[in-house]
Amino acid sequence: MTNFFQSLGMSYDWAWGVATFAGVLLIALPLMLAVAMIIYVDRKVLAAIMMRRGPNVVGPFGLLQSFADGLKVFLQETIVPSAANKGLFLIAPILTFTVALAAWAVIPFNSGAVLADINVGLLYVLAISSLSVYGVVIAGWASNSKYPFFSAMRAAAQMISYEVSIGFILICVVLWAGTFNLNGIIEAQRGHGLGFVNAFVFNPLMFPMWVLFFISSLAETARAPFDLTEAESELVAGYQTEYSSMSFALFWLGEYANILLMCMLNAILFFGGWLPPFDWAPLYLVPGWIWLFAKTFMFFLMFSWIWATVPRFRYDQLMRLGWKIFLPLSLAFVVLISGYLMATGHYS
Repeated sequence: MTNFFQSLGMSYDWAWGVATFAGVLLIALPLMLAVAMIIYVDRKVLAAIMMRRGPNVVGPFGLLQSFADGLKVFLQETIVPSAANKGLFLIAPILTFTVALAAWAVIPFNSGAVLADINVGLLYVLAISSLSVYGVVIAGWASNSKYPFFSAMRAAAQMISYEVSIGFILICVVLWAGTFNLNGIIEAQRGHGLGFVNAFVFNPLMFPMWVLFFISSLAETARAPFDLTEAESELVAGYQTEYSSMSFALFWLGEYANILLMCMLNAILFFGGWLPPFDWAPLYLVPGWIWLFAKTFMFFLMFSWIWATVPRFRYDQLMRLGWKIFLPLSLAFVVLISGYLMATGHYS
C-alpha cells in the first residue's frame, strides 16, 4: 500500500503514514460493523435456544437493532457519580476499547494481508490482551462503589489465573510451529493433520491443548459460564454498574471485539487460519479470508451456545479449574510435547 501512495507522488514518509492510517481504518471500521452484527447474532441464537423471537422489528429481520441501540446510547446523557474519580472513570472505557482494537494489528486475514507482520506477533497478542483487565480494574476502582470494586477484584484474579494456562498452551503451539509469527503458525498447519487436514487440532497431542485454550478463551473474555465479573445476581452488573451512555457502549464494543479476537485466535492457532480445511487444490480457489471468517463465526456460535446452556460457575469452582486443573495439565503437555519433538528429531 505504501508503494501505491508513493506512485501518486508522495514521499516515502507521507506514503507510509497514509498507508498505515488506511490500514487501521480497513481493520477498525469493518470490525465495528462486525461487532454490531455479532451482537445481533448473539441475541438471535439465544432467542432460538430459549424459543423466543429475538430482535425482529428494527429493519428487515431486526438487522438494524444493534444500530438503533447504538444511537440510543449515543443520545443519552453520560452520568458520572458524584463520589467517583472522574478522570479515571472516563478513561476506563476508552482504555478497554483502545486495547481491544490494538490487538488486531497483527492478525493475518490472508497470506500477507496483515497490518504488522511482526516475528513476535503471538507475544504481541498475549501482551495486549493482558492489558484489557486494566480497563475493568480502573472502572471498578474509579466508580467508588462496592459492587464494581468486587467485580474488579474478581476480574484481576480471573485474568491472572487463566492467562498462566494460556501462556503454556501457546508455548505448545510455538514449539510445534517453530515460530511466534502468526502467518508462520498458519503455514505450519498445512497438511499437518492426518497428512491432508490443515489444522493442529487433529494432532492427538494438540487436541487437548485446543480444548483448554477454548475454555480459557471463555474465561479470558469473562464469557458465560465464567461471567462472574458481571454476575447480576450478586454484583448488579459488576464493573459496568455505574456507567451509562457511550461509556457503557465502549465497554460492550471492547468486550465483543475481544470475543471476536479469541474466536479468531482459536481458528488461527489450531484450525489453520486462512487455510482451507483440507489440503486440496480446488479449495484454495476460495479466498483465505472467507475460510478465516467462517471458522471464526463457527467459534462465535459455540460461544453463544455455551452462554445459553451452561450455568454460571461459582467463584471457587472457577479458581480451582484454573489453578488445579488447567495449569498442571498445560504444564505437563509442554513437557510432553517438547520431549516428543526432541525424541523424533523435529528440531534436527
